[in-house]
This record gives sequence, C-alpha cells and structure tokens, in this order.
Amino acid sequence: MFKKNRHGIQLKSAAQVEKMRAAGLVVARTLELLRTTVQPGMTPLDLDVVAEEAIRNEGAIPSFKGYQGFPATICASVNDEVVHGIPTDRRKLREGDIISIDCGAILDGWHGDSAITVGIGAVDPALTELMRVTEEAMWRGIAALRVGGHLSDIGFQVERYVRSQGRYGIPQEYGGHGIGTEMHMDPWVANHGRPGRGPRFEAGMCFAIEPMVNLGTDRTRVLDDDWTVVTIDGRPSAHFEHSVAVTEDGPLVLTALDGGASRFPRAEAGVTPETGDTTP
Repeated sequence: MFKKNRHGIQLKSAAQVEKMRAAGLVVARTLELLRTTVQPGMTPLDLDVVAEEAIRNEGAIPSFKGYQGFPATICASVNDEVVHGIPTDRRKLREGDIISIDCGAILDGWHGDSAITVGIGAVDPALTELMRVTEEAMWRGIAALRVGGHLSDIGFQVERYVRSQGRYGIPQEYGGHGIGTEMHMDPWVANHGRPGRGPRFEAGMCFAIEPMVNLGTDRTRVLDDDWTVVTIDGRPSAHFEHSVAVTEDGPLVLTALDGGASRFPRAEAGVTPETGDTTP
C-alpha cells in the first residue's frame, strides 16, 4: 500500500521521489537521444526502435508498449497529429515537419513520462513559435506546483499564457495526470480553467504536466486506429510534457536532466503564486 491524501492522490516519500527521478532520467536521456537522432528520411518506426533499445539498455521497461493495447514504445505524432500517434514505417519524415515524441519508462516499479516536439530541419516560423509557446506554457504550469497551491492553478497558468500569445487552440479533452506506481493516476490535470480550485498541493505529489496546443481550432478527432488524435482543421499541433514532484522547496522536474533548474527563473518570472496573475 502507498500513502494517499484524502483526495486519493498518491503521496511519495523522499526516497520514492528519488526512485521516480531515476525513472525520469531514463526518459530524459532517451528523448535527448531521439532529439539529436531524428532527421529527414527517417520514419517514426525508426525512432521507436531507437527508443526501445535505449530504455531497455538502462534496465528499464517501456511503459507505453502494451498499455491498453498500444503497440509501440513511443507515441510519434506528426504535424496535425496531436497525441497518441502510432509509429509506423508508412511515412518518412520530411524537411519542415514537426513531430511530437511522447515517451515513458518504468524503473524499479516507478514511472517517468515526458514529451517533446521537434522540428525536422528548417520549419515554418509559425511552427517554431507554436513549439515555443507550448513549451513555455508547460513551464508556466510547472511553476504553479507549490505546496499550498491548488490543482487548477496548473491549467490556469497554461491557458493564460497560451491565450496571451495569439489565437491558438487548446484541446479541452486532453491533459496531464498523476503519476507514480502507475503511468496514469488520479487526478486528471486540465490545461485550462480558473485558479484556486481543487485539491491543495502537498509535498510528495507527482504530476505529468502536458499542454497540447494547436495552430488552429481546439477541436480534434480520433482516427480509425483508435489511438491517433488529429486536429479537425488539419493544422499542426505541438505537445510538451514533464513529470514533476511537489517538494517543500518547489517543483522538482523528474524528467529534466537538470531537474528544471535552468528554466525556473524564466518560467516563474511572470507568476505571482498568491494571485495567479501572469505577465507574458
């Protein structure tokens, strides 16, 4: 049995957070390898093979493979694919594409989960900006993970930042989640909403924070493979994610190589935790 708070959210001890950090670093190193490996002419399946080998070489297990029937190690979502894209060899990546790579690993029974979006070669400036906005929105959400804050503060900060940057779509039905001894645990973490609502953050809580932002509408649909989510209007989407632990000293980013230290000054610069105000 693992400790939970009164809302049923799993609470980790400091030692258990360290185990999650170890799992998170497997994911971080795997995604960094994929970031530097991907190039025009490769297929999403090529990346999946690299990812599985990297994870298993570290003594970990791919957490996506076989999860509810998912057939691969990573989710590889290209251009208008929002999330849950199945990597296959049916298409080759081309200069100007963007690909969202979602990766998970289990080490010693604990899960790490993270995602990046990468441009293939030179990409349209609008796509570069889409990726920047999505990643920064993630960091704004992470910065809200302070003891005593509320769950809805995450989505509030994500949405507020995205809305301040232009006319982007935020899919309402997809978001983050608790993480620990399972990949997906309570609670669900929205990427939108009002601040100051829901359970209060306590040290030992761990969440996967993952905004998905579309260049056009927020509306999506699921393809016939029952996994791949695409935008209704066919315009591109970006996705970034980190697994994060709430600590007395602030958020510890379990799936960042530096624990998030290099990003927090920038991510927190416009956040006033007491009011939820954000200055773009």
